[in-house]
This record gives sequence, structure tokens and C-alpha cells, in this order.
Amino acid sequence: MIGIFGTVLDAAEGPRRWERWRPSLSLCQHDDLIVSRFELLHDARSQRRVEALEKDIRSVSPQTTVVGHQIDFADAWGFENVFETLHKFATSYPFDPEREDYLVHITTGTHVAQICLFLLTESRHFPARLLQTSPPRRGQTDRAGQYDIIDLDLSRYDRIAARFDKERADATSILKSGIATRNAAFNHLIENIEKVVGVSRAPVLLMGPTGAGKSQLAARIFSLLKSRHQVKGEFVELNCATLRGDSAMSTLFGHVKGSFTGAMKDRAGHLKTADGGVLFLDEIGELGLDEQAMLLRALETGRFFPLGADHEVESEFQLIAGTNRDLSELVAQGRFREDLLARIDLWAFKLPSLRERREDIEPNLDYELSEFARRTGRRAAFSREAREAFLAFAQSPEAVWARNFRDLSGAITRMCIEADGGRVTVAGVEAERRRLVSAWRQPGRSAKSNEEILNSVLSTEAIAGLDLFDRLQLAGVVEVAKRSRSLSDAGRALFASSRTRRSSTNDADRLRKYLARFGLGWDDLRAR
Repeated sequence: MIGIFGTVLDAAEGPRRWERWRPSLSLCQHDDLIVSRFELLHDARSQRRVEALEKDIRSVSPQTTVVGHQIDFADAWGFENVFETLHKFATSYPFDPEREDYLVHITTGTHVAQICLFLLTESRHFPARLLQTSPPRRGQTDRAGQYDIIDLDLSRYDRIAARFDKERADATSILKSGIATRNAAFNHLIENIEKVVGVSRAPVLLMGPTGAGKSQLAARIFSLLKSRHQVKGEFVELNCATLRGDSAMSTLFGHVKGSFTGAMKDRAGHLKTADGGVLFLDEIGELGLDEQAMLLRALETGRFFPLGADHEVESEFQLIAGTNRDLSELVAQGRFREDLLARIDLWAFKLPSLRERREDIEPNLDYELSEFARRTGRRAAFSREAREAFLAFAQSPEAVWARNFRDLSGAITRMCIEADGGRVTVAGVEAERRRLVSAWRQPGRSAKSNEEILNSVLSTEAIAGLDLFDRLQLAGVVEVAKRSRSLSDAGRALFASSRTRRSSTNDADRLRKYLARFGLGWDDLRAR
């Protein structure tokens, strides 16, 4: 047991002291709580009364050894002093949790001391559970009163754990816009983001291809922080690719009146506007080196100079940065500061493309339909056959989703607007399929791009021995295979038309034999 001598409750003297409830004494009067050692903290002035208490404890619990520790608070009601004193004791005490169980008594001492004991136990400076005592209820003859042991591992309490699980589920639902996503990797990523932003104010870096949802996720992170009262400011968003020339500094950091031609009045700038809130800098790799240097200083100190100003301004904001570029490669090229990258990639998350989340297309289809109704006030729905046709196409290798969710959202919006009576038909799906495939097709593919594809799977000598016809055909096959999840998926995409005219439709075997002509196997192809 570790506790503080109560200068009021524990300090009873004379024969009638046994009629009073004394918290530290009561701890040693319970048959089901055997205290082998009591580490009793006290100040110098209480030495005599502590010795009297020790004698009484020995009389009711001979197996308990009382060990006194003199600690003197300069100010027993000063939080900083009390915490520092108790912290010093905790870090110097020879705990041995493998051999001993520890309880920290939080009934005695000032309220400040009780709070500090709680915090040091929660932080595991005291590897212990908390113990709280209370006097006997009216009419009880047992003078020991009651005690409660509190384990700060809240997962041990079923109702509390269930409440936390629900809060966690609600938080991830906010980050996913309520979409019941099915992709395990994406769900794990969202859970990690929820953990990080709940406790860390460090910058967050969202990576991923264009249209993967970085801007939307940044806005939802802000919504989550706002719902938890972790930010009081606003969400400020800026695409760094739109910044050009002298206006970049002004847009980010603000300016004072007269700092340049056209500066007719002071301007706060995005960093100041985001004070107390969240600043999302999309495409941060497009920032100029001068702006990067000022941003780094603002992140490290919370201060920066507006353009033309003589005095710094302050702003504390949560930075979320987005990029579809390899920032490490930009560092190697001298186009991005290495120290800024080190500052913003403590928490880096890579969002997968839509092609990597094909199982999430169906729940996102339903989300886009509800968003269409919200935006336009018109409801639209797919017929059963049209829904099946669209999902079959959307989840096939034929759908490359070059712009990811932007393509998906645009496709659903077009089909809903063109649908007669708000009913999307198979014909409407087929028209949209042709539109998407045509947009994704790269006209006039150059010989160089074909060579790049073939170089990824064949040696230079092997490519040189192929006719141009075989090069063009093999490059197309390899490209489809690279975006297919299995040999069967690739085969179905490559032989979709002819398979309807054959009695045997073993597309996987047909593709396997074709690849074997060039010394390629499926596993070998995917590995390369």
C-alpha cells in the first residue's frame, strides 16, 4: 500500500481514537485485504503522530510493516510542487511488479495530492491500482468501513468498454462518412487515423493518387476533432498547386497594407485563419522552397512573419498535408525540404486507389445515390438488372478508375440525371460504361510506353526477338494482367467477347498458355 498520512482524518489520539474512522488504519482492518507493507508518506511535522498510527496498525494487523517516508511539500495546495514531489518519489521507488501487487490509497491528503496520485498511477509511474476508502454507513458496527479497488485498465469494465467501443465505432463512421466500407486494409487505416488524431496534435500526411479522397478525409478528421471539442477554430483548405509567384506568400502567411503593389489592406492569410483549427494543405509538394521554410518555422514555433510585417503573429493549428507525389523523390531532386518532410511525416497514411478497393464500390454507390438526392432534391435508383450490370463492370479489370472516386461520383451523377423517371436502366449503365472506357483509353500509345511495359517482365534480348505485332499484343495483355486480382479475372477481361461463342470458357488456362509462349507465368509476372 502507498498512501499519504491524513493530518486530519488519521491524526486521532487518546483512548477514544478507536471510535473514530481513520482511513489509513481501516486499510489494515479488512479480513479480505491483507497489507504486507504500508509505504506511508508524511511531512516532518507529523512524525510523532505517524509513529502513533504505526503502533495502532501493528496492533490490529501484526503482519503489516509500516515504512515511513518523509516528504515535504513546499505548498500542499500547489499542483506543480505536489506533482513534482510525488513524481520524484515514484521514479526513485524500487518497484518490483513481478513479485508484488501495489495499491495507491487516494482518500487521504489534499485534493491536489489525490489528483496527482491518480495521474501518476494512470501514467504507470506507480504500477498500481487505485484504492479508495469510505467510513462505515450509519448503523454499521464494523469501524473499518468500505474500500473499492479501481483498475485504470478500463477494458476490464464491461459497460465502460462497451461504451468506448461504441464511441470508437462512431468515430470511424465519421471518418468514413457513414459508409460501411469492406476493404480490410482501408478499415485498418481509418482505425489508425482515429487513434492518432485523438491524442496527437502533430501534422498528419495523407498520401495517395488523385481522387482517392484525401480532401474529404481531411474534412472528416476536422469534424471528428470538432465533435470531441479538440479544436475550436475552423477548417481551412488550400490546394498548393494553385499558388503562383508573389501571391503564394500572401495567401499562406498574410500581408500588411502597402507591402506590395495592390496590397490595399491587411490580409490575415490561411495560417492565421486556421488558428485554433485545422489547416489542410493539399498537394503540399507544389509549395515553393521559400514557403516551405516559413511553414516549417510556423510548425515548430507557432509564429511567422506576414509579408511586409515587422512583427510576428502567432497561430496554433493542426496541419493535415496531402500529396499524390513521392515527397522523398522531390527531396532527392532538391524540390522539397528534407527537414519539412521529417516534420510532417511522423503520421503518414497512404490512401488506396479505388482499383485497390473494388469491394467498396457497392457501398460507395449507395452513398453517392444518397448524396445525389441531398444535393438535387431528386431521388434516383437503379433497377436490379442495372445495379448488377454496373457493379459487374465497376469491379472488373476493364474499369481502371483513372481518377478514382471522382470518376465514380461523376458516373453515378450522370446516370441519375439522364435516368427517365429517376430509374437507371441497363441501357443507361451501358452508355456510361462506353463513356468511361472511351475517356480512360489512351489514344496513340507510343512505342516507348509499350517498351516500358515489356521491360518490366522481359529482358532486353527477349524483347528484341519479338515481332512488332507480338510486342503490341503482349504489352496490352500485360497491362490488363497488372490491374487484375487473379489469372481468372484477367482472362475474363481479355476474352470477354469470344468466350460467349465457345463451349469451353476456361479463360485462365487460355491466358496461361498465351503467356507461356513468351516464357512467362502468372506468379512470375505478378512478382516482376
